[in-house]
Amino acid sequence: MDSVSSDEVYQDQILPHVSRTFALTIPQLPAGLRTAVTCAYLLCRIADTIEDEPALSPPETLAFLQRFSAVLAGGNPALLAGEIAPRLSDRTLAAERDLVCNMERVVAVLAQLNAPQRAAIQRCVELMCLGMPRFQFSASLKGLARSSDLDDYCYYVAGVVGEMLTDLFCDYSPQIARHRPALCAIAASFAQGLQMTNILKDVWEDRGRGACWLPQEVFTRHGVDLSDLASEPFDPRFAAGFRELVGVAHAHLRNALDYTLLIPSKETGIRRFCLWAIGLAVLTLRKIEHNPRFTAGVQVKVTRSAVAMTRLLANVAGRSDWMLKVLFAQAARGLPLARLADLRRPRPAPVSFPEEVVGKPEHTLRRSYGNSGT
Repeated sequence: MDSVSSDEVYQDQILPHVSRTFALTIPQLPAGLRTAVTCAYLLCRIADTIEDEPALSPPETLAFLQRFSAVLAGGNPALLAGEIAPRLSDRTLAAERDLVCNMERVVAVLAQLNAPQRAAIQRCVELMCLGMPRFQFSASLKGLARSSDLDDYCYYVAGVVGEMLTDLFCDYSPQIARHRPALCAIAASFAQGLQMTNILKDVWEDRGRGACWLPQEVFTRHGVDLSDLASEPFDPRFAAGFRELVGVAHAHLRNALDYTLLIPSKETGIRRFCLWAIGLAVLTLRKIEHNPRFTAGVQVKVTRSAVAMTRLLANVAGRSDWMLKVLFAQAARGLPLARLADLRRPRPAPVSFPEEVVGKPEHTLRRSYGNSGT
């Protein structure tokens, strides 16, 4: 077995240990996409592991992220992995540690991809490494100030992935590439729907770690100060603001369905890759809507039987746009629906450190990652 094949085998072996969802969905993709998408996900996961490591100070985290981004453009991954791995605490999962230690193998797979695939993946990782620290370093129980800040946050942790996948899909298929402008217009929105679903599901766990990704301006309209929020006793004012955000997530997931329907129906694997994630996110929003008093994400987690049914229905209806629209309407029935503002891409900006953050020894926040159920 040559080294490239061996590295690809490593990717396939580590994937289920760092993501249950992508371990299910990536194998649905056509062979021409699986290796690239697996590589892309694992590189994003390495960046996420660096960002989440509590033993690193904020300046150290930023420096490692910048160096990781540079590695993809031709740096020394083994040297960087050798510096990061000893700094990882027991808060980092064993599989994530293994992935960091084997960074060189994933980078080797990246180097063997074609030029458009490499460019798409490198752009995604570069933007993630630039944007994530802007929010992680200032995270607190006060939440984000504005809804536009939530949009920006979702863009850097998920939207850039949606744009990358669009580039990979278009490179794979000339038929898909014909729809590139329409796909690009809503790719980040698709990803935001999935990310917002995770944020809403994990709101109480995130608060337990000292973070809140909800926008204060939404809750100000209902007389709620997020910094004083508690899961109990139940506050109907908070529930009203929370329901608004469910409506926003629902609107983004409608864009996700529109995105999927732009994929030619013969591309059943790519459609399944999208539809399974959309279906699970919608069902999660349904559970949140029906249980506004939930105090832990496990209380609104989609059951195994619902996961199996979602996969079955998506597979059966995957080639029929009409059936997919009907299934989505039924799954989303009763959910609030917001009207989205004009979709925009955040403008990347340099990361600066507040004086009170620089030198702070602990960075204890962990973020909900990617698709619902990862």
